[in-house]
Amino acid sequence: MTQSCFATECNLNQLAELVGISAFEIRYRNAIRPGQVLPNGQIADETTALLETLEAARPILERDPNAGIACAMKNAGLGVGIPDTGRCRIEVKGGEVYLHSSAACIGQGMGTVQTQMAAEILNIPHERVHYCAPDTALAPDSGNTTASRQTLFTGEAVVRAARQVREALEKAGSWDALEGQSFFGEYTGVTDKLGSDKPNPVSHIAYGYATHVVELNDDGTIKRVTAIHDLGVAVNPRAAEGQIEGGVVMGLGYALTEDFPLENGKPTAKYGTLGLFRADKTPPVDAVLVEKATKDGLACGAKGIGEICTIPTAPAVQNAYYNRDGVFRTKLPLDGTPYSRKK
Repeated sequence: MTQSCFATECNLNQLAELVGISAFEIRYRNAIRPGQVLPNGQIADETTALLETLEAARPILERDPNAGIACAMKNAGLGVGIPDTGRCRIEVKGGEVYLHSSAACIGQGMGTVQTQMAAEILNIPHERVHYCAPDTALAPDSGNTTASRQTLFTGEAVVRAARQVREALEKAGSWDALEGQSFFGEYTGVTDKLGSDKPNPVSHIAYGYATHVVELNDDGTIKRVTAIHDLGVAVNPRAAEGQIEGGVVMGLGYALTEDFPLENGKPTAKYGTLGLFRADKTPPVDAVLVEKATKDGLACGAKGIGEICTIPTAPAVQNAYYNRDGVFRTKLPLDGTPYSRKK
């Protein structure tokens, strides 16, 4: 989606110029609103907050009209009729709860999300909730860590398992009575297949939206990136901000410095020469969270934050440089910037 977003967002800026309005204005007028129909036929539900991300970007663009802007949307879950289920098993031992799920925590904070959701539902301190490293002998299948799905799908499974623990505790009257018991939570997102003949098929359970704004210094280096994200309720705001910051830096590398040369389908560059964006080149990244709860309160209202952190960065960078020098760049990494490699 980084490739298609780069193309469509850059073309959108050309359309805005042709009709004599700003890049912001064409997005604001055409931003999907709750109740409207998405290109896939799905009706945008009440949690849709693309407009809010643009409203948050407006003051920056009023202050710096040459700043670059781009938007993106991202589904949560596999969708399009593909079986998609999150699962969790909660075991009670010694008055504490142990979370077993195959939703691996690979840096995205999934263990933190599960722990916080369980503690919230059970109204107990986080210290009494233990996230167990995934083990297929103990943990139910929670599906792939892909499609930005785990916070919503396995998060809701954790919520459902925790509610069972809470109900059992209310009946039993003590944690001792639950010793050794297990409680299983499962959530399946039901969606419609591609090509469905329904007038308004449900392609995906939820969508997140984002607007990125890129400002440049006088010397053409990146001054600041403001990344505004509609992610539902932020389970852990600091972790969400960190996820956004990391995604933006990946997007900056994609836009400005990274090259992945292939010869007959084989990479020819070594890791150290790919041009990954370096820490000493990283500008300030301001993460702004727009929180509209998920429909029906799924997963404590969280949609999650994943791939979308990177998707709109490159076209926002391209737009900033176009506003600076009038050159419409169509290839990544962008040519003619202070970050370009000397040939």
